[in-house]
Amino acid sequence: MTAPLDMTLDELRAALAELLPAEAAFDGWSDTALAAAARTLGVPADRARLAFPEGAVQMIDAWFATIDDAMARTLPSERLASMRMRERISALVLARLEAIAPHREALRRAQAILAMPRNAATAARLAWRAADAMWRLAGDTATGFAHYSKRLTLAGVYGSTLLVFVDDESEDYADTRAFLDRRIENVMRFEAFKARLKPDPDRHFSVARFLGRLRYPAI
Repeated sequence: MTAPLDMTLDELRAALAELLPAEAAFDGWSDTALAAAARTLGVPADRARLAFPEGAVQMIDAWFATIDDAMARTLPSERLASMRMRERISALVLARLEAIAPHREALRRAQAILAMPRNAATAARLAWRAADAMWRLAGDTATGFAHYSKRLTLAGVYGSTLLVFVDDESEDYADTRAFLDRRIENVMRFEAFKARLKPDPDRHFSVARFLGRLRYPAI
C-alpha cells in the first residue's frame, strides 16, 4: 500500500472516504470531520482538503463509491449467478445496507445535505450510479428504454429503502427487509408488465408520458 504522504489525490480521496463516515457521525460532513480522518490516516489536514475541494458533497460522493466497491466484493458475479434476478437485486441492496449499517448517523447527515435543492443534481447522479452498479452486477444487459427504466425504478426503490433503514430500530432491520421485499416485488411486476407491452405502429411512444403514469403504493 502506498504510504499516505506519497498518495496521489485520487488515492488519498479513496483512503479518506473509508474513514470519513465514522467522523461525520459526530461532526457532520465538515472540515472538522475531514481533519480528524486525516489525522487517523497520518496526513496534514491541508492536504486532505485538497482531495475534497468541493466540500461535503464530494466527501459523501467518495463514501458512496466505497459502498459500490464493498457491494461488488461481497457479491461477485459468480455468487450471483445461481440466483434468480429478483434474488440478485434484493441481495445487492442488502449488501449495500450492511456496508452502511455501522454509519447510519453519517447516512442521516448525508441525506440531509443531499436533500438540499442545490444538491438535487448530485443526489440524482449518485442514486443513478448505485442503481446502475446493482443492475450491472446482476447481469443486466438491457439497452434503450429498458436500460433507463430499470435504473430509474431501482434508484427509487433504493432511495426509499434508505429512508426506512436510517431510522429502523427493529431486530436485524426486519422492517427495512420487509419494506425492500415489497418494493422489489414492484420492480419485478413492472418488468413483467413491460415485457407484455406491444408497440403500436400508429402511436409514438413517449417515455415521459409512460414514466409519468407510474405510481408506487404508499409505505
